Amino acid sequence: MTRLMQARLTDSSTGFRPSVIAPALRVGSVSYLNAKPLIYGLENAADLDLSLDIPSRLLAGLREKRFDVALLPVIDFQRLENLCVVPSGGIGCDGPTLTVRIFSKKPIGRIRTLACDTDSHTSVALARIILSKYYGIAPTFTDLVHGDGAPTDALLLIGDKVICEEPSGFDHQLDLGHAWKKLTGLPFVFAIWTARQGIDLGDLPQRLIQARIDGLAHVNDLIPQYAIPRGWPAGMALQYLTIYLKFDIGEQQLKAMRLFHQLAAQCDVISSPPLELEIYNPPHL
Repeated sequence: MTRLMQARLTDSSTGFRPSVIAPALRVGSVSYLNAKPLIYGLENAADLDLSLDIPSRLLAGLREKRFDVALLPVIDFQRLENLCVVPSGGIGCDGPTLTVRIFSKKPIGRIRTLACDTDSHTSVALARIILSKYYGIAPTFTDLVHGDGAPTDALLLIGDKVICEEPSGFDHQLDLGHAWKKLTGLPFVFAIWTARQGIDLGDLPQRLIQARIDGLAHVNDLIPQYAIPRGWPAGMALQYLTIYLKFDIGEQQLKAMRLFHQLAAQCDVISSPPLELEIYNPPHL
């Protein structure tokens, strides 16, 4: 019996078989446009408890057992033990991202200070890796929102801010997805469905796959609902969701994740050696 199935128990004294409904699985997802194709139709599922938040807060939901599965930033897989990857979908790219970019007043190789949008832990880690491995530099990273207001050479921006609030006066740009592809020849994964080990997800992995398929089939419905109100031009949003972003998780994506974790350890972003990438297997009943 899975958590998503209705169980029936018998009272031996009366023979009465009351219905017992298994508790809803608790799913955490990012609230951004890029996650909408992955959660299509799940918002109204009676047997799921779906919560939306910024990427950097999803790890706490797993740690505090408020979520059974979450669309977790890939770097955060290394910050909590006893997690497993559910390869039903993720947010990735195979080249430019359009929405994860460094804007710099100087040539990229001369950056000394970088103010970061810390909503995405993975993007900050990727910036450290790219600047170290490709450009041979280790600038000082500061928090864009909670910094001391000191001048900075460059900004790391993600999401809607890149499209709708592109900063002026920063003549040099670097798309981190494009830089990763040049460095490694691999795709990149920013976030992936991740569960706490020992949780029986029932048929949720298959439902997440179907949600992804349905979401991509209904992109034209998602754009006026979620992209245009946030300031996205419709044509750019369509390109973003159907060309720039990749939502499938296969062997190449898993290989890229393992390499990303190894490089993150080399750059002291995470502890070394990194945790093994465990793949979800349904518990034996």
